[in-house]
Amino acid sequence: MYSNKTEPDYYELLGLRRDASAPEIKRAYRKKALEFHPDRNPGNKVAEENFKLVAEAHEVLSDPTKREIYNRYGRQGLRGRGAQPGFGDLGDIFGSVFEEFFGGGGNRHSGPRPTRGRDYRQDMTISFEEAAFGTQKEIDFKRVVRCEPCQETGCQPGSPSEVCSTCGGRGQVARSQGFFTLTTTCPHCNGMGETFRDPCLECKGRGRKVVEKTITVSVPAGVDNGVRIRVARQGEDGEHGGPPGDLYVFLTVEPHEFFVRDGDDLRIEIPISFSQAALGDQVEVPTLQGMRKITIEPGTQTGAELRIRKAGMPNPRGFGVGDLMVSLRVSTPTKLDPRAEELLRELAEIEGRELTEHKSFFDRVRDSLHL
Repeated sequence: MYSNKTEPDYYELLGLRRDASAPEIKRAYRKKALEFHPDRNPGNKVAEENFKLVAEAHEVLSDPTKREIYNRYGRQGLRGRGAQPGFGDLGDIFGSVFEEFFGGGGNRHSGPRPTRGRDYRQDMTISFEEAAFGTQKEIDFKRVVRCEPCQETGCQPGSPSEVCSTCGGRGQVARSQGFFTLTTTCPHCNGMGETFRDPCLECKGRGRKVVEKTITVSVPAGVDNGVRIRVARQGEDGEHGGPPGDLYVFLTVEPHEFFVRDGDDLRIEIPISFSQAALGDQVEVPTLQGMRKITIEPGTQTGAELRIRKAGMPNPRGFGVGDLMVSLRVSTPTKLDPRAEELLRELAEIEGRELTEHKSFFDRVRDSLHL
């Protein structure tokens, strides 16, 4: 039901109004999570996907900051602000649901659980030639990384620690809600179980910081609009020792002045004169590799196509190279010098004599219709 949607509506997924309260969001999430839980739907891939989606919807709508961004800008807005929802894998969701429904158990995890960092998106525009031949491009972006001086603790090295007064050193806090005991990460110590007197000067006690990063991205030959290049481990650093996310570079290819892409083939339209079309000729045609000569046969008509083998775009997966399709367009002269006009009139007279000896096309049509 939900898994076929490219951009799911979180309120619709949970069956909520847009002004739903926090308790209503919680109740709707529990209901949907139980409905689609894989234990109740063994082997059902659609149910598994829906289970992930409702967990994602709950993650956003239960967080006031993420919910405000989502209400204003949608799911894309969360991505653009480095707050895109998602879980590392299905195991993360099981853990989240277990903690949400059953309290998680104080001994289930020793300390905060490592979590994978979020993925980043970066857009890049390249020229048509760069798409054809491949290129190396530098991109600048910002990353959230763990603070190395304090090892993500948020305190100065050697600073005395104290047991967190909020969670009693467990790193988690539990609260009862009806028949359920809900366990969440302690907001005071961020799941560490301890607090420190002297905050780290590098990260101001946050344990993480934003850094400027420049990397070189290899763009393979033959890419097209919308191609996504994955740069592994260049996303946000994971928390508590978790692996970093990935960086995805989305490509936009600028249009070319002459060529139009058609899959791996290229197309170009070349104007030729009336005399070239009638008598034939050899003309030069631009290709990505330079100028190439082609032969125009006598009597060529407008719209005729010639093929230049392997002068198109390389296939990005290595399946050969496309062709260049040359479409010929006969140009009618708009201005004639006296001699050219004289020659064309002579040609017209010759054609007129030929027409008297042979019935025209329209005469044959009239005969066939008995007009």
